[in-house]
Amino acid sequence: MTDAPSHTPYAPPPGWPTTEAEATAVQDELRGRVVLDEPGPPPGGPLVVAGVDVAYDDERDVVVAAAVALDGVTLEVVEEATAVGRVSFPYVPGLLAFREVPAVLAALERLAVTPALVVCDGYGLAHPRRFGLASHLGVLTGLPTIGVAKTPFTFRHTPPGPHRGDTSPLLDGDEEVGRALRTQEGVKPVFVSVGHRVSLDHACAHTLRLAPRFRLPETTRAADGLCRRALARS
Repeated sequence: MTDAPSHTPYAPPPGWPTTEAEATAVQDELRGRVVLDEPGPPPGGPLVVAGVDVAYDDERDVVVAAAVALDGVTLEVVEEATAVGRVSFPYVPGLLAFREVPAVLAALERLAVTPALVVCDGYGLAHPRRFGLASHLGVLTGLPTIGVAKTPFTFRHTPPGPHRGDTSPLLDGDEEVGRALRTQEGVKPVFVSVGHRVSLDHACAHTLRLAPRFRLPETTRAADGLCRRALARS
């Protein structure tokens, strides 16, 4: 693994939206670029998978993002990076990605390796406007992305079966926007959705392989721990 990541500040990309109207317009334009007809990298192959997450210090108006690259077979950390900066967008329901994407992009860009898949702690298509963080990040980077969330947002589902690997559809009306996936027996499911350039079947298979012992994928666990440690040091 590489040395501990540095804390070089980042700045949002030029022209990054600052109002709800600007962000909604960008979201509408980028949503049309989401690729849904690719299966994505096959689960279980020798690939590098990255997890991303963010943490906030509201009192200082600071956000820290972490990107952690793992070996897709051993789940050992290959490389990690962080980015710290000022929050660049207000909290608006449905537009959370505009607060998080600049920091996440900066952290991903500091990885020397290019991941074959990026796992986000959040949503992709399982989003009221069908464009959550995983989709937004996928379109901007071109990388295959999936969202693995702890809660189902506003969508309905029946509980999946009790066994590891059991699933049930996450529904908006009759549309399947993701799946509830039981990663461990006796624990709550996670909610998996496609971000960009990955099928839902592969998204669930990757999530299951990345969660051999705990409810959440190791990618998410590693990124969460790193960004919290980085925030404490910032």
